[in-house]
Amino acid sequence: MVTPKKLDRKSKQKWFQLTVLLGALVVWGMHGAAQQVTPRKAKSQAAASTSGTPESSQTESDKSKTQQRVPDPKQVGRESESIVQVANLVYAGVKSSQCFSDHFLVEVEKHSAISTSRRFHAVKLSSDELFNFPMVIMTGEGEFRLTDAERKNLRTYVERGGLLLASAGCSSGEWDRSFRKEMATVFPKNSLSQIAMNHPVFNTVFEIKKLVAKHGKPRPLNGVSYEGRLGVIYSQDGLNDTAHTQGCCCCGGNEIKNCVQINANILAYSLIY
Repeated sequence: MVTPKKLDRKSKQKWFQLTVLLGALVVWGMHGAAQQVTPRKAKSQAAASTSGTPESSQTESDKSKTQQRVPDPKQVGRESESIVQVANLVYAGVKSSQCFSDHFLVEVEKHSAISTSRRFHAVKLSSDELFNFPMVIMTGEGEFRLTDAERKNLRTYVERGGLLLASAGCSSGEWDRSFRKEMATVFPKNSLSQIAMNHPVFNTVFEIKKLVAKHGKPRPLNGVSYEGRLGVIYSQDGLNDTAHTQGCCCCGGNEIKNCVQINANILAYSLIY
């Protein structure tokens, strides 16, 4: 652009205003271009930066493994996408996990940065909706038997990064035997084993030194590990927290008394690992 050799005062003012305007347009254009990066792309770039592996150099197997993870939940009940939701399973056809308190969801929100839904969402174990939740609850009493479709869905759910929190209602011996039998069928190469008290699951939100039961010494929590993380956490005594439920009781069982803190930790663990 050629400028005049001599400009009067009025022309110089106009020229200065034009220069400022052009500079503002350039800055605005650069800002707009930066804003066009989508959240999904930004998240992928951050993940690639954290891992130290450029996205373009990932192998096909790496991409396939990434795609197999439980996806970000599709929020149900018209809740915000920032709200963590937990599912209450309907299993063995018609059995439901009714007597498990959702009170720990409130405690998680009080003592951590996790925002939670204040209620469970009933979900069939055999449905695709299962994969919308980072953690699901399974509890009950008496004998039961899962269907082949439920077993396949549960195995896939855990393999993709989901976590099952299971609890024997009223410390039911029949339910305990049925659950152990089903876990052996669903995870033949990953058996239920004792979770040591120094495991990270006891230190996510609350620091838990020991389990406290209603009567005597409680039995340890058991879990199924898959690829270095717990995919199933199970209490034979019970983590139901019936003190905060309506129409439910422990019925003489040896329920874990500090279950609220334990359940809060388990939810945080499901989001971290």
